[in-house]
Amino acid sequence: MWRLAVDLLELATVDRVAAAVGQQCEAVSAFENPAGWRVEGLSRDKPNQALLEAALMLVAPASTVTLERVPARDWLSDNQAGFPPLRTGRFFIFGAHYRGPVPRAAIPVLIDAATAFGTGEHATTRGCLLAMDLLVGRPGSVLDMGCGTGILAIGAAKLWRRPVLACDIDREAVRVTLINARRNHVARTIRAEIASGYARRVIARRAPFDLVFANILARPLIAMASDLAHLLAPGGFAILSGLLARQATAVLAAHRAQGLYLVSRIALEGWHTLVVAKRDNR
Repeated sequence: MWRLAVDLLELATVDRVAAAVGQQCEAVSAFENPAGWRVEGLSRDKPNQALLEAALMLVAPASTVTLERVPARDWLSDNQAGFPPLRTGRFFIFGAHYRGPVPRAAIPVLIDAATAFGTGEHATTRGCLLAMDLLVGRPGSVLDMGCGTGILAIGAAKLWRRPVLACDIDREAVRVTLINARRNHVARTIRAEIASGYARRVIARRAPFDLVFANILARPLIAMASDLAHLLAPGGFAILSGLLARQATAVLAAHRAQGLYLVSRIALEGWHTLVVAKRDNR
C-alpha cells in the first residue's frame, strides 16, 4: 500500500487537487490542519509522483507532494487499539470491541471507527457532545447537518428521545449513520438523508428545528448562516463546530448578522464549538 500526500495552504484548490490525486489512488481524503490543508490518497500500486506534480503545476503550484510506502499492518486491530472508550459529559462512546462496563448514569453510544467522520475523539465532536450535554430543555425537533457516523444524532435521540433528521453530503456517511442507528436501537428515531445544504425538501418539511448541529467547516458555516437562521425555531439553538480558534470570530459574525446570538463557547485543543440561539420575540 502506498500513501500519496499533498500539502496546501488554501482551501480553494483542495477539490482540484483531490481530483488529481484520485486519478492515481483508490481512496482519497482531505482535511484541515493548523498549517493549512492536506489531501491524502491510498493506492495498492505505486502512484506516479512525477505525473501528479506536473498536473499540480497547473492547479496548485505551491503544493508539496510526498510519497511513502505504508507498512503492512492489521488495520482493524490498530483502529480498535486507537479507539479506547471515551467519556464526554453524560455520554460514554465506545466501539464494538469494548467488553468493559458502561459507567452508571452514562448514556452509551456505540460508534466504531469507520469510513465516515466522527468517533468522538476529535475535539470538534467532543465539543458538540459537551454543548449538547449543557443544553437546558428538551427540543422537539433536531437536525444534524453533516452527520458523519451519526454520533451526534444518536446522542440526541438517546438523550431526549426525540426524532432526529441526519443529513450529509456523503452517501457513505448516510449509510454508516443508518447502521449505527440500528446498533444503538434508535433506528425508528433517526432518519438519514443525503443533503449538500439546508435547501432540501426533506429538511424544509420538518422545519423549524429547535436544535441544529452543524459540525462541518468554517467556510460552509459562514455561507449557510442565513439558511440556518430561517430553519431555526424562535428560541432554538444551533451548535456549530469544525472551526479553528482563528476562524471563530468570522463564523460568529456571520450568524450574528442573521439575528442569532452567542450562548456559549467551548474551546478544545485549538478547535472551537459555538452555541448560538434565535431570539423568541413572541
